[in-house]
Amino acid sequence: MCDKNHNTITDPCEHHLTASNQYTYGDIEELANYLKERVSIQPQIGIICGTGLGAVTELLADPTIFDYKDIPKFPVSTVPGHAGRLLFGHIDGTPVISMQGRFHFFEGYPLWMCTMPVRLMKLLGVTTLILSNAAGGINPSFNVGDIMLIKDHINFVGFAGHNPLRGPNEDKFGARFVAVNDAYSRELLREAKAVAQGLGMKGVQEGVYACIGGPSFETVAELKLMHQLGADAVGMSTVHEVITARHCGIKCFALSLITNMCVMDYESDEKPDHLEILTVGKERENDVKILVKNIILRLAKIN
Repeated sequence: MCDKNHNTITDPCEHHLTASNQYTYGDIEELANYLKERVSIQPQIGIICGTGLGAVTELLADPTIFDYKDIPKFPVSTVPGHAGRLLFGHIDGTPVISMQGRFHFFEGYPLWMCTMPVRLMKLLGVTTLILSNAAGGINPSFNVGDIMLIKDHINFVGFAGHNPLRGPNEDKFGARFVAVNDAYSRELLREAKAVAQGLGMKGVQEGVYACIGGPSFETVAELKLMHQLGADAVGMSTVHEVITARHCGIKCFALSLITNMCVMDYESDEKPDHLEILTVGKERENDVKILVKNIILRLAKIN
């Protein structure tokens, strides 16, 4: 592209796609080394806590805590309900790293930045990732407060061409093309269902999570479409992290806390509300903690 004087002008979109605008393997390795110098724990399991679910980090014994803002080149979380801390510790003897708050596309972060912590976890030793989120219920058989074990996802953000793996591939993490038909480990899903049944936990469902970009909630027409496509719940996170985790060989298990039922009737006066989401998260956080703790205990026995 040239100006009126025939001088070459760099296309800003083309420049944005260059590798210099992404975390390189070396950048993430530097971050990993920074943390390794300050904590002796080598985590096996990673946990990413969603909106209102940060209390899961209370499971960690004597944690070493880093505020995101104090870690070089690390993004910061801007969403209410996300504390913005990285914790290392043990859950009943199992070494764990946990994110108390994640990064979202709607905050203005590109997906490669939102998902960088997953690659960081890989370099720190993580082999299994447990993710949680707050989600709106689409399936009419669900109730507010239900816990949905995710068996699959629909990546609407990906349909629009946004993928955390877009751009130059980092072969040290994984191959250019990654299969995600097994995005959510069937083995881990079976274990989680067995744990919930063994605990006699009520309101535990299984379903498909739809990911949108946000931050606006969905229209009635969009929700009706998602329902027809087989989505049981909808949210604004998780999928990008799972794709990145599978790219670098990390097994994934994820759950959604159904914090509100989606409005799918044009005559309804109800409106989704972020405060409501935080309130429901608080009410069911103990059940989520118990479930996650027992899943980790079960994983320790089978590994």
